[in-house]
Amino acid sequence: MQIIATLKSRKLTPEQLFMLSVLAVNGGNYLYNLILGRLLGPAQFADAAVLITFLLVLSFAAMTFQLVTAKFSVLFENEVFKSFISKVYKNALLVGILMGILIIMFTNQLQSLFNTSSSNMFIVFGCGVPLYFLMSVNRGVFQGKKAFKALSITYQGEMLSRLVITLGLILIFDIQSSVVIAVGILASFVFGLIPFKFPSIIPKKALVLSKTHSKEIKSFFIITAFYELTQIIINNSDILLVKHYFESYEAGLYASLALIGRIVYFIAWMFVMLLLPTVIQLKKEGKETAPILFKYIGYIAAISMSIIVVCLSFPETIITLLFGDSYIAMAPLLWKYAIATSMFAISNIFAYYYLSLDKYIPVVISGVFGMLQVFLVVFFHDSLAQVVHVQIVAMALLLIIQVVFFKLDSKSSKAS
Repeated sequence: MQIIATLKSRKLTPEQLFMLSVLAVNGGNYLYNLILGRLLGPAQFADAAVLITFLLVLSFAAMTFQLVTAKFSVLFENEVFKSFISKVYKNALLVGILMGILIIMFTNQLQSLFNTSSSNMFIVFGCGVPLYFLMSVNRGVFQGKKAFKALSITYQGEMLSRLVITLGLILIFDIQSSVVIAVGILASFVFGLIPFKFPSIIPKKALVLSKTHSKEIKSFFIITAFYELTQIIINNSDILLVKHYFESYEAGLYASLALIGRIVYFIAWMFVMLLLPTVIQLKKEGKETAPILFKYIGYIAAISMSIIVVCLSFPETIITLLFGDSYIAMAPLLWKYAIATSMFAISNIFAYYYLSLDKYIPVVISGVFGMLQVFLVVFFHDSLAQVVHVQIVAMALLLIIQVVFFKLDSKSSKAS
């Protein structure tokens, strides 16, 4: 009773509430994927995995706008901030519309490339792309201003609506179609916009940004876009390439493996969300930033080791509980995929840390190794095991070089 009273008396900080919210959102997204895997089976789940992967690709593309918004929401104030936000919203909407049109235009080609049963799912998905870009700018404002309650609401709204609407359509109407999944994703973008302030898109009197501010925004936007492209390549190319090179059954098996193994990355992402505005604020105040990096790397390393050990000790139990006996063939590869994802998650923290400090060499390093991973999978895909092994090689090299760069940069900073 005394412990309960103590817990009640302690108020959680906004950051802690946001971390709990992110864990809940990741749990809900995992539940969504797991139920789809069980309901659809490996072959049909492969189609669903393509849409889910497209959603991840979209999230990384839109993340460019979110991170740019978050950074300059910390740095800009008053009329400059309002003018900046107006410009970002307009540009995000324009990019979203163009991307959506491109997806709709090339639906038949996408169906052929990824061997999906329907092209209509890409049309529905394309219609929702502009909404996702608006949603990301909205989240960037909350992230930069550390409005973690509102930020939590938008993530929870997106996750819960996608889970309820998609599974409701499948179970109530007994429709096991990739189009239904696309409809659920589209609907979740609408709910993910809440809370949203429409008047902030077009202020009555927009201040023209100075050339210095415009140049600073453009430079950060370009390098962030490049880095998010590397994230898309590293995080999603394996699933799409496997879907291209392997039969639907094997691709579905691999999708289940990737979903379980990537839990490390999704947990690490909540630390990235907290890292960026914190590092920018510390730099703005002239304070030391390295301790916050060490803190989050320590968290992710501890979580990663725990997940790898569990995956190595109980692979068959994990896969059976989460996806069922149909996916049991992936059990021997589970801990290996978790290793690759863990190394990528830690490398990612280094890259975002330096991105916050306007140092871009780690971003270029990530781009190089993202392309290396693609080339390795293209040339070495005799089996699913080989696909996993080449990713371990690429991510191990990436992490080693990121650590070496950090040590060299620390030495040069102390010397100067």
